Amino acid sequence: MEKKILFIGDIVGKPGRQVLKNQLPGLVQRYGVDVVIANGENAASGAGITKSLAQEIHRAGVHGITLGDHVWDQKGFVDEIDDLENLSRPANLPSMCPGKPYLIVEKNGFRIGVITVLGHVFMKISASSAMESLDHYLPKIKEQTDAILVEVHAEATSEKVALGFYLDGKVSAVVGTHTHIPTNDCRLLPNGTAYQTDAGMTGPYDSVLGREVQPIVDKMRDGIPRRFPVATDNVQLRGCLITIKEDGLARTIEPIRAIL
Repeated sequence: MEKKILFIGDIVGKPGRQVLKNQLPGLVQRYGVDVVIANGENAASGAGITKSLAQEIHRAGVHGITLGDHVWDQKGFVDEIDDLENLSRPANLPSMCPGKPYLIVEKNGFRIGVITVLGHVFMKISASSAMESLDHYLPKIKEQTDAILVEVHAEATSEKVALGFYLDGKVSAVVGTHTHIPTNDCRLLPNGTAYQTDAGMTGPYDSVLGREVQPIVDKMRDGIPRRFPVATDNVQLRGCLITIKEDGLARTIEPIRAIL
C-alpha cells in the first residue's frame, strides 16, 4: 500500500510553531498523511531548539524532528538531546557528538528512516563528508525500514542537486533545507527518487529568512551589529508531500503551502 509523507521545512520561532499547530491537523486529514517529518532547528527564537520545544512540536503531530547547523545554539541542549527519542542531529557531525545520527519512525507497521546531512559550501559548522556518512549509514537504515528520506541541510544548490542524483534509486526522497526559500523544482529523478532543492521555511515570509527586515537592511548598509528579531507577518507552513510506493521509491512529490 502506498504511503504519504509530509516533510515540513525549517520551523522558525514562535510564528512557525503557531502555524504548525494551526494548520497541521487539517493537512494530515486533507491529504491522508501517514508520517510527518519536520526540521526544527530554528524553533527557539529562530536559532536552535530546546527539549521543551521539541516536545511541543511532537505534540502538534510531528512524528520525527530533524536538525541542522544550529543544532547546538541553545544553551544546555547538548545535555538534553539524548532524552528525545523522536529527534535526530545531522549524521555527519563528529561521531562523539550526542544525539541520534538518524531516526526510524514507525506508524501503523510502516517504517521510514530519516537522515540529515550537512553541506560544506558556506557552512560554518564542522562536518565530515556527506557522501561518506550516507554510504556508512544507509545500509543500516535500509535493513530496518520500508522507505528512506534524506534531508540535505546545505547552502549551495549544487551540493543538494549532486546528492539528489547520487542517491537516485537508493532512497525514497531527497529534500533540501537551510536556505528558507522554497524552490519550484519538485520532481522525480530518473531512477524514482523524489527531489526538491529546498522545502522552504515554516514561519513569517514578510521577512529576510524569518527575521525582521529593517535591522538586516540597516546592518547591510552600515555593518553595525544588531539584534535580528523573528518577524511576525505573512506566516506560512511550507514543505512537500511525497507518495511512496510499495517498492520504497516515490510516485509523486508536490509542494505544500498553508497560511496562518
